[in-house]
Amino acid sequence: MDRCVVLVDAGYLLGAAASLLAGDPGRSRITVDHQVLIGALRERAEAETGLPLLRIYWFDAAVDRRPAPEHRRLRVLPRVTVRLGALTRAEGRWVQKGVDAAMHAELSELARNHACADVVLVTGDGDLLPGVASAKEHGVAVHLWALEAADGDFNQSEELVGEADERRVLDRRWIERWARPKEAHAEPAAEPAPRSLPPVALPPVAVLPAAVLPATAPRPRPVPLVPAPAAAAAAVAAAAAPARSAPLRVIPTPKDLAGRAVPGPPPAVPAATAGPVLRWSSDRGWVDRADTATAADALPTLDRITTSAQRWADREEDITSVGGDPQEVGQVFARRWLDRLPAAERPGLLWTDHPRIPHRLDGELLRYAARFGLLAHKEDQIDEQDRYAIREGFWKELAARVPDTRQPREAAEDS
Repeated sequence: MDRCVVLVDAGYLLGAAASLLAGDPGRSRITVDHQVLIGALRERAEAETGLPLLRIYWFDAAVDRRPAPEHRRLRVLPRVTVRLGALTRAEGRWVQKGVDAAMHAELSELARNHACADVVLVTGDGDLLPGVASAKEHGVAVHLWALEAADGDFNQSEELVGEADERRVLDRRWIERWARPKEAHAEPAAEPAPRSLPPVALPPVAVLPAAVLPATAPRPRPVPLVPAPAAAAAAVAAAAAPARSAPLRVIPTPKDLAGRAVPGPPPAVPAATAGPVLRWSSDRGWVDRADTATAADALPTLDRITTSAQRWADREEDITSVGGDPQEVGQVFARRWLDRLPAAERPGLLWTDHPRIPHRLDGELLRYAARFGLLAHKEDQIDEQDRYAIREGFWKELAARVPDTRQPREAAEDS
């Protein structure tokens, strides 16, 4: 039949692109626009074979063969079929299982059934050599595509190259149409510049419960016996002193807060109670504790204010539009919650407990993030940084949508 088919080994395609653009074969080092990629593959295949496209088969691996966010986005695109092998741990690294066998079986079946006249293979694995030979015996022309290698050498099996009817190298310019390297995350300097949400970066005392603050009133400061200009200079220096301490992130981690002592605890307070107390929720659920409940805990969860039609639309958006970046996931969740929150509710109540999110809402947020694999085990450890990034995205969206993001104490002083 006068049609062409494209078989893509995603591990080879994305790994080679990452090596070329980011200098590292890790797929996480690049950002991929899958819709543009599929369009570029179709356009090139039809131009080189002179035949209309029948289908693009995308072969990849996933943990427990469960589709990742990128697989869900790909399989809803026109003329795309996703085939998943298993992703398993072996000797401390991730290994694909069953991908080559699936490509071989699909190639042989297409040729045997005369489903196409030309097959485009985007792979470098020599294990497909028998499948290529079988396809040629059934009268199918095999086009082998390679990606430009970072070192200028071959990144394909020489036997596979020798068996193919046609070979093309996809250059850097073509790859840059749909992929770009991610920005490197530099280590924070001793005095980093303020983040994009200055009203959200709170002083340490704002995240501590009242129980750990000194019970006694602060002692009056003695009046300095110095001339007026010197006294003014000393006052300015004293006011600037707290700012010289390392600023917190928008959403501080336990390590950040542990390094900041509670200002001025009386000697009678035991050391165990003088430090900061954190109240993070868990994706495994929440616990109602009367001693920590605040007015913000009464705010409704997203599920309670979402209709069935909205739930269906949310699922479609998750599949087709949400990329799965931790901050983006937190922002999407916050946007939906704020859009649907009744006018009588007050989302500004959350700022009184920043960076704590109410237990029910926080648990729902983390369960939503789990759909994108963000809370899965990574190298046998749960990625805590993803949790902080998810919550940071939530607060970022809230800061952009709530008119007054100042702290209650600041607002009271102004009034």
